[in-house]
Amino acid sequence: MRFRMCRTVLFAALLVVSAAFTIRAEEFFFKDGDRVVIIGDSITEQHLYSNYVEMWTIARFPKWNLTFRNSGIGGDTSGGGNGRFKRDVLVHKPTAMTVDFGMNDGGYKAFEEGRYKNYMKGLQGMADQAKAANIRVAWLTPSPVEKGEDGPAIQGYNETLEKYSAGVAEIAQKSGGLFADQFHPFIALQDKARTDNPKNRIGGGDAVHPGAAGQAVMAWAILKGLHFPALVSAVEVDAAGAKVVKAEKCEVTNLAAKDGGVSFQRLDAALPFFPKEAKSILKWAPLEQEMNEYSLKVTGLKDGQYEILVDSQKIGEHTAAELSAGVNLASDVLAAGPLADQVKAVWNAVAGKNRVYHDQIFRGVVLGPGVPDWLGIPAAELEAKKQAALEKRLAKVTELDAAIRKALELKPHQFDVVPAKK
Repeated sequence: MRFRMCRTVLFAALLVVSAAFTIRAEEFFFKDGDRVVIIGDSITEQHLYSNYVEMWTIARFPKWNLTFRNSGIGGDTSGGGNGRFKRDVLVHKPTAMTVDFGMNDGGYKAFEEGRYKNYMKGLQGMADQAKAANIRVAWLTPSPVEKGEDGPAIQGYNETLEKYSAGVAEIAQKSGGLFADQFHPFIALQDKARTDNPKNRIGGGDAVHPGAAGQAVMAWAILKGLHFPALVSAVEVDAAGAKVVKAEKCEVTNLAAKDGGVSFQRLDAALPFFPKEAKSILKWAPLEQEMNEYSLKVTGLKDGQYEILVDSQKIGEHTAAELSAGVNLASDVLAAGPLADQVKAVWNAVAGKNRVYHDQIFRGVVLGPGVPDWLGIPAAELEAKKQAALEKRLAKVTELDAAIRKALELKPHQFDVVPAKK
């Protein structure tokens, strides 16, 4: 009983701090022109949640000039992040960053005060360096483990990680950063699945390193903490009156009656996104729809079933009543069709850029193996060769950044809402 009371107080304090930061940071954390560094341990180095955060952000703001660099290192702690801050963060001259440590800091055991003090010391060191460099920081709680044993998800090492999460909230409050809680939303979904069946495990991967499904949850929780806007675009048309009632974050032109329905061109200002490899999580949380409000409302149609076509390709079917109330087409347009094709092209460009940066630059040069001293290569010569290789490879990544922006270029699509074929 005493532990449950302490945990309740701890969680309540965390929620108070989170609420305070919600009030202070109503706008989305990332801004046009940001150079973003994502630092953390092996979960960050997996390039899953970080890729999803990047992809959702650039898809929602395709005209922004943004760059993302991942500086995750397996086995690292907050102290390690603090020690390598100049090399792995400041080198990119970032304007914003996310910090995600804690999994290794707790030692995979019951809470120890000494370990916790070291954790907080490392976080504070990064906060001080970020402040000196005028970098906006989003402080992320550690993600939870998904233990193999039955029982409430919080039991075991997650009890330690919850206390570390409270420490993250404390650092965010003291440093004036933004606090984003991925721990509790993920725990809640684990418990939801365990309530359905005690044997259910939802994250994929292993207990510490979630697979695509779990890291989609992480990205969802992180982005919600960063006040990510769910709206992609919204259209409302009156088919009977042949007029546009509303067009939000898009342009609607060439509206006309067509074959008992309606047609128009729609030029969106953003794209929806959801990683297909994470589809198993949709049984437990409607992330695809919740993160993408891509709506269509059509009034004035006669009763019946209607096909939705985009550039002459059928992407869904809805009743006149559903269309009159408004439908979210996110799942439909991401399943197949021209929008799905563009999103896939952007995703491939993002994943490819980050793969090159990680393999050829971060691991290939920055963390690359040293040269044995018996080869007799002077240190100055070795450093010069390293810098030359680094500059050449960074130029390639800059080209890949430009390729992402090219893939993000938006174009109008023809929408047809016509009676379904019998």
